[in-house]
Amino acid sequence: MSSAELTANLGSTPNSAVLQAMAAAKRRRLIKEKVIELILLSAASVSIVTTLGILYVLISETMVFFSEVSFAQFFLDTQWTPLFEDKHFGIWVLLSGTLTSSLVALSVAIPLGTIIAIFVSEFATPVVREIVKPVLELLSGVPTIVFGYFALLFVTPLLQHILPGLPGFNLLSAGLVMGVMIIPYISSIAEDAMRAVPMSLREASYAMGATRLQTSVRVVFPAAFSGVAAAYILGISRAVGETMILAVAAGSQPNLTLNPMETAATVTSFIAAVAQGDLPHGSIEYQTIFAAGLSLFVVTLVFNLIGMRLRARYREAY
Repeated sequence: MSSAELTANLGSTPNSAVLQAMAAAKRRRLIKEKVIELILLSAASVSIVTTLGILYVLISETMVFFSEVSFAQFFLDTQWTPLFEDKHFGIWVLLSGTLTSSLVALSVAIPLGTIIAIFVSEFATPVVREIVKPVLELLSGVPTIVFGYFALLFVTPLLQHILPGLPGFNLLSAGLVMGVMIIPYISSIAEDAMRAVPMSLREASYAMGATRLQTSVRVVFPAAFSGVAAAYILGISRAVGETMILAVAAGSQPNLTLNPMETAATVTSFIAAVAQGDLPHGSIEYQTIFAAGLSLFVVTLVFNLIGMRLRARYREAY
């Protein structure tokens, strides 16, 4: 064997071993990536499976409800008395209370939350920002039952001095306190969206002679509106789904009204009042909580779809 052939044979062995080691390492890396991908997919699937499970329970139980109650009774009746001997199943009685209290809450939360977000993002010094943000987060951590008794024992008597004749249980005080509770959710997400706007947009606005307020309102806010819209969607969903504040301060008396200064029941307060194990499973009274829950799910879905449409529209514009 010549020296050239010997050198070739000696050199081929380590190269082959290196290639095999590299291939084995690549296979191990691919296996690890697949395992991590599977874990992440499983974690992401939890929300989907949970949502599908909720829908299955709501729809299946609601079908049982509608096997005994007609759609006309459910959507056209103006009374809601499923627990009385003279039973009525007009869902608009509960939806009116839900929508009225939510509108009162959002009329407080959206303006104040937006103003706070603009201030923290564009005007506050780092020291002030480090104080305001934790205070807002602390406010969001207060239990809703505490907000409910605050509305009943403090806000309602205060409003009764301003509005004589206001009943002790009403949607106005519950909605106002609920709006205060929602402020941290809206302001925090909206502020994050505004701070994500590139500094170049602000500098271009300042170069054109705009003030800080004009830049904040006419440049930063529109540019961040897709994220701000997400904050509004969260606020709407939080208002529509709130339970304890309304159960404590609104009175839980079914009343078809859009007047916030009256007592009324909401979908969530009715569900909380009925779903306590006192009614036999399978009875028509028990099935009403699923029909009401599915109605609330549809209302929340409609608001979310509207918000997503607005967010997509402004994302395209900016």
